[in-house]
Amino acid sequence: MPILETQQLSYVYGEGTPFEKAAVKNVSLTIHKGEFIGVIGHTGSGKSTLVQQLNGLLRPSSGRVLLDGKDIWAEPKKIRDIRFRVGMVFQYPEHQLFEETVYKDISFGPRNMGIREEELDRRVRSAAAFVGLKDELLEASPFEISGGEKRRAAIAGVIAMDPDILILDEPTAGLDPRGRDVLLAQILNYHKQRGNTVLLVSHSMEDIARIADRVLVMNNGSVAMFDTTRAIFARGEELEEMGLRVPQITKIMRDLQHAGWPVSSGVLTVEQGVREMLKLLKERGESHG
Repeated sequence: MPILETQQLSYVYGEGTPFEKAAVKNVSLTIHKGEFIGVIGHTGSGKSTLVQQLNGLLRPSSGRVLLDGKDIWAEPKKIRDIRFRVGMVFQYPEHQLFEETVYKDISFGPRNMGIREEELDRRVRSAAAFVGLKDELLEASPFEISGGEKRRAAIAGVIAMDPDILILDEPTAGLDPRGRDVLLAQILNYHKQRGNTVLLVSHSMEDIARIADRVLVMNNGSVAMFDTTRAIFARGEELEEMGLRVPQITKIMRDLQHAGWPVSSGVLTVEQGVREMLKLLKERGESHG
């Protein structure tokens, strides 16, 4: 059984007013336990509105969200429990830090779940370790640590709730390249060790290509594509028509293919591109030997 489904999901901002705008239109999709899903689309495509419905932050205008086969809005009074199971990390989550210490900030979510004492401490320290925060930082004020550390502390606060599904909306926004790479590696490590389902919303095609199992492409509030990462980026020209770009290495390989070189159009990373070119050079060398 899928862990998460949407059925004809729609969301309209300002419904019934002159400013009415349909942000998500009839989205039906299925996500299975343990998948790492990338979510892409140009600004205004409906990505954030969609994912905010998946944990009940926004109530659908029509359609349903099913968690383990059950409508999350079947009992509105229990929607808070859904948000513990489907954790959400917003853009610039460090703006939500407010406690006296990093430890208290990370413990806020699980404490509100009713978790106490030894288990609470274990979760806080485990989540901090996942995001690379050292123990000595846990007693520091969240307002005295670096920007990257604040970002990791905010993400640790969601991880500490041990959600079945973790949704991250542009978690690397504003970070320098090294900070982005470190954070993504930590998220991927978390996914591999916990086996939880992860949805990553990102504008970085390189990041999505490198780590996602499947990619959901949103366009004008609707699902334009939802397939394996390789299959999605093999449709580079269609993505570009939507205002998206493919990873640079994928575009280079596609241009080489169009020029008559027998290379794969399914190359997603520089490492794969290097292997592809070495293989081609070897074959050419042998054919001339």
